[in-house]
Amino acid sequence: MTWNPLELPRQDGRTFVVTGGARGIGYFVAEQLASTGARVVIAARSRERTDAAIASVQRFVPGARVEFLQLDLASLASVKKAAETIHTLGGIDGLVLNAGLTSGSRTRTETEDGLELLFGTNYLGHFALTAQSFDALQPRSRVVSLGSMSTRLAKARPDDLMGEEKYSLSLAYATSKHGMQTFGFELDRRLRGAGLPVASLVAHPGFALDGPAARRPGINDVSRAARFGQTLSRFMTQGKDRGAWPVVRALIDPDARGGEFYGPSRSVTGPPVAIQAVAQDYDLAFGRDLWARSEAWTGVTFDVS
Repeated sequence: MTWNPLELPRQDGRTFVVTGGARGIGYFVAEQLASTGARVVIAARSRERTDAAIASVQRFVPGARVEFLQLDLASLASVKKAAETIHTLGGIDGLVLNAGLTSGSRTRTETEDGLELLFGTNYLGHFALTAQSFDALQPRSRVVSLGSMSTRLAKARPDDLMGEEKYSLSLAYATSKHGMQTFGFELDRRLRGAGLPVASLVAHPGFALDGPAARRPGINDVSRAARFGQTLSRFMTQGKDRGAWPVVRALIDPDARGGEFYGPSRSVTGPPVAIQAVAQDYDLAFGRDLWARSEAWTGVTFDVS
């Protein structure tokens, strides 16, 4: 079918969990999914911010079904509790692994579990959440992992994923996104190998900013000067509402297939299309090794069979 991000197929009766749906890309993923009639569960740290996001979605999508789920990806205890709650939702049809830190300290810091902060939050928290929520996924459901263009700017160092030998903030962020992309492709290979009716896909939003996006008071407020400056650069950026398009397509396009990677057609902007990730993230040995290390670091066994 021809995909039109402004005319999404109905998803009535389906339930999707979106991590980090109170702000940014995740907010617009939640709003766009709600517009299809789906039930959307926003998994986030802040109840206050999520309540504001829910009110905004319901303002722009009258009758939207949106709920809050407490989740702090930097805490494996919080991740476990969130997964337990997901099992009470009556089955889910999609899990969007969106939340993540984009900034932090110039010096290496750790989560409460002793994991490098960005890698532990952006990737390992999602690995543990997916593993512990896996049995709640319905047949024909999808897991969508959020990647990034940063993976094209820096390679992951498989022998130093936690940045213990060499640390920089930009490398830590890129490594966390290599983790997400590699995990998404490895998960799909394992699902196919097990013959399970669940698919794993990966998506990235391009260069998406708040300024050019549709205005959502209390959600993406920026100063008039910042909005003007960001809008001037629209030839190389797009709003976060459009940044959500590849994620939503990966999740609900009936023609999308497991293992595919969706992003903007013009690399940083444009309608969502199937593209190619960097070669490192398709590497079979890297995928297997990352999976084994992730189980060891999180203490969570993830057996899809």
